[in-house]
Amino acid sequence: MDKEQLFDFLENYTLKYNQIDFIENDPIQIPHQFTLKEDIEISGFLAASIAWGQRPVIIRNAIRMMEMMDFAPYDFILNSTPNDLKVFEGFKHRTFQAVDMQFFIVSLQNIYQNYGGLEKVFENGFKHNAKTALIDFNRLFFSISHLSRSEKHLSNPARNSAAKRLNMFLRWMIRNDDKGVDFGLWKNCSPAQLMLPLDVHTGRIGRGLGLLERKQNDWKAVEEITRNLRLFDKSDPVKYDFALFGYGVNEK
Repeated sequence: MDKEQLFDFLENYTLKYNQIDFIENDPIQIPHQFTLKEDIEISGFLAASIAWGQRPVIIRNAIRMMEMMDFAPYDFILNSTPNDLKVFEGFKHRTFQAVDMQFFIVSLQNIYQNYGGLEKVFENGFKHNAKTALIDFNRLFFSISHLSRSEKHLSNPARNSAAKRLNMFLRWMIRNDDKGVDFGLWKNCSPAQLMLPLDVHTGRIGRGLGLLERKQNDWKAVEEITRNLRLFDKSDPVKYDFALFGYGVNEK
């Protein structure tokens, strides 16, 4: 298809899937259960952190995470003691196990007690670009004592990872429109800087549409496909995640 047809495809399928009905079957439903800003961003970060595999399983395990924190994640992050972390014993989502969950809580506690919270940390990184923000966040997240096994559960574009789950989380927090799916909570980070949450679905459809030539789903591919999406909307390129993902998952 030519550029005009491609634009129509992206716009039409974005309109189709960037709707409130999208929430029901997507991990974004987890932060939508909260109203306090910090609860939204913490629950969103934790849900996004386990967002690989079958979506019903992701959602079920993310809800279990919230249950273990009495559906008050911000309060739990601020006030939990080492003894409180025992509540996560037995938790598991694929290779993300109790010890990883416990470390994630401790690291988030460090971020909220000493660095102003998730928004402040990413806001500082976004003064440069999304890649810098993600690399800086990774460095801070693992700046406290941890088991090396937990590092594989937080992607790092410095290692050429596509960082799909983190880019998805950032889309949730930063994109701001009137559709009611993404939150637009972080006002000092620009949607124009966001990078596409690249996965098997968006990669496959992106290649089929000529938006992506690179074969691997890595950070270089993220840069390529996002650069091409900016040709259609430079102020909000990642809105087309709805079109690529929605079409990839739902259309024959």
